[in-house]
Order: sequence, then C-alpha cells, then structure tokens
Amino acid sequence: MPRPSPGPTPADDAPPRPASRGAIRDSLAVGVATAAYGISFGALSVAAGLDVWQTCFLSLVMFTGGSQFALVGVLASGGVAAGGSAIATAALLGIRNVVYGIRMKPLVDTGGPVRRAAAAWITIDESTAVALAQSDDRAARTGFWVTGAVIFAGWNLTTLAGALIGDALGDTRAWGLDAAAAAAFLGLLWPRLKRFQAGAVAVGAALVATIATPVVMPGLPVLVAALVAILVGWFDLFTLRRDA
Repeated sequence: MPRPSPGPTPADDAPPRPASRGAIRDSLAVGVATAAYGISFGALSVAAGLDVWQTCFLSLVMFTGGSQFALVGVLASGGVAAGGSAIATAALLGIRNVVYGIRMKPLVDTGGPVRRAAAAWITIDESTAVALAQSDDRAARTGFWVTGAVIFAGWNLTTLAGALIGDALGDTRAWGLDAAAAAAFLGLLWPRLKRFQAGAVAVGAALVATIATPVVMPGLPVLVAALVAILVGWFDLFTLRRDA
C-alpha cells in the first residue's frame, strides 16, 4: 500500500528570503551617497545670492538635484538678470522626471491621492534606478519608497548644513565652492556616459555650449546645447548610421 505523501512542512510554507532586503540595502547606500551632495548645493546656493531659508525652500519644493544645481549655477554666473534662463534650464532638466513618472506609475500607483502625490514628489533619478534594478515588483516598490524617503530627508538636512556653512564662510568663491555645481553635476552625469550615444551627445553639447558662452547671456548656452540631444533623438542619427 503506497504511503501517503507528507503534507507541507513549515519550511515549505515559509516564504523565500525576500528580495526586499536587498532593495533596502541598495536604497540606503544610494540614498546616503546622494544626500551628501546637498552640502555642496546649500553652500553654492548661498554663494549665488539666495539666503539660507530660500535655499532650504528650494530643496523642499523642487527636490531634483540636477535642476537645483542648474538653477543656482546660472544665477551664480549671471545674477538676477539670468533668472529667466535659470528657471528655463531647471525646467528643461526636470522634464526627465515626467518620463520617470510614466515608467513608474504602473508600479507605485497603488494608493489614494496622498500616496500618489508622495510618489510624484520622490520620483527622481535614484529612486527610479533602484526600483528598476530589482527582481520583482514588491522589491521594486520597496526600493522606490525607501530610496526616495532617505534622499528626501537627507537632502534637506544636508542642504541646511551646507547653507549654514556657506553663510558662515562669507565669500565661498575664495574656498573654491563656486565650482561645486559643475563638479557635482559632472559626478551625476558621469555614470550615464557608458553608452556611445550618450557620450557623443555630451561631447557635442559641451562644444556647442563652449562656443555659445562668449556670445549669449548666462544660462542660454545650456539651452542651446540641449538642442544637440533633441536633434540626435529626433533624427535618430546613430541608429541610421548603424543601419547604413
């Protein structure tokens, strides 16, 4: 007489080790490293003419590092007269977050209006990247929320610290902090230059900006250089070259 098969054991019923643990680990590592940039932003923003509270408010409501650095960088080079160019440059860089939102909506759009607003607030480069690097949806959601929360809290705290440091130092240009925006922005950009197309666009945009800088008002060279990426994407130049 055949023996009945044994029922499930507690080990069989136990869920596998959740990938969410790895997502949390990735989130903390990325979040802490990214938040450190806030010190440079705070110091540079004060150097550009904003006060401590204006700087903190900017981090609170804008909360996208590339756009923030672009805004204060243009203000630092052109003053109040470059305000329009600074806003346009920051807005142009912020458009990428709309694309991230489209990609992340099916994954994180699982709650009411408050949850949706919070998700939109923390949809940035790092939260999107950590989420998409995970192996399942649960881990991806964990990575998205933890990364966004850690960076949001850390970025605002380090912004305050950097602004206070910059305010105490006085003329931050004497300490070389006027170059912080360019250095930090290059640090954010560098990991994205692994592909040939991205590298070619970066080189072309840099050449265009260099040529335009002595000719047009501060802030406009960045907008003019953005035309390089638009032209490459619109005409799909590199794909056409590969197919030829």
